[in-house]
Amino acid sequence: MRIAFVGKGGSGKTTSAAVFSRYLAELGKPVLAIDADINQHLGHALGHDGRPPRALGSDLPWLKDHLRATNPRIASADAMIKTTPPGRGSRLLDLEPEGELLARHSAVAGGVRYLVTGEFDEADIGVSCYHSKTGAVELYLNHLVDGPGEYVVVDMTAGADAFASGLFTRFDLTVLVSEPTRRGIGVYQQYAEHARGHGVELRVLGNKVADADDVAYLREQVGDALLGWFGQSAWVRAAERGSVAPVGALEPENLAVLDAVLVALDARERDWDAYHRGTVEFHLRNAAAWGNRAVGADLAAQIDPDFVPGMPTVRA
Repeated sequence: MRIAFVGKGGSGKTTSAAVFSRYLAELGKPVLAIDADINQHLGHALGHDGRPPRALGSDLPWLKDHLRATNPRIASADAMIKTTPPGRGSRLLDLEPEGELLARHSAVAGGVRYLVTGEFDEADIGVSCYHSKTGAVELYLNHLVDGPGEYVVVDMTAGADAFASGLFTRFDLTVLVSEPTRRGIGVYQQYAEHARGHGVELRVLGNKVADADDVAYLREQVGDALLGWFGQSAWVRAAERGSVAPVGALEPENLAVLDAVLVALDARERDWDAYHRGTVEFHLRNAAAWGNRAVGADLAAQIDPDFVPGMPTVRA
């Protein structure tokens, strides 16, 4: 099951993603956290003070070659773009830490294994957009076959920036973290508008909620999309200063919010066929918009019409 935490900058989405990841780990669930934000803070929020793991977005040639494996529809890593779908012969991924990709690119912090998209390199400054980095996450998720009871938690870029690619459709549940303010709600409304028609399950998690008026405001603005809300937390404040305690020590009312998020996530059911159709749709869009010109080939030919990841067998 995959969950994305989104919201405006400073809303608390990184903290929420980190706390939820640690909550899952302490429940004994297999969990992988991914920092897909341009501001790479998830590792620190998880409690990692050492060197970050090797960035997925700075190793794109290796990643593409690893994922294409023996797929005959993909001539080389250079022919792959961020939306290239898997097909027969592609390397499909799981969450086993011994796998080559996770062994190469992940680290563990706070009991949680995590990946980072990566920050701008010196060579990127002034010439590249950040979506060259988040494209690595899109490729990763499109080749990942995760099952029930396995969890991927992604800390996304702020605001509506996620809509620059098809990455926003790669999740079973998207949680928008919002303060009880007009700006916070404005981001929710924008996100909901852009996501409409793409099968995105979007819910709202209130944060920095001080009183009943704050709760009433959130309910008035988002209605049934409100999943819960975090109040003031001495636990979170201590964690942000580097004093990280077990999640079980979180205030009971805030711990109950994490329970509610997990219930909502577990209630989702992945339709692999629909998921792969979305992969193909965005690949065709990107191919027509820029990919064919960049690669010098018709990238529609990369689509394997008889393949669906996550299915026990390919369709006859």
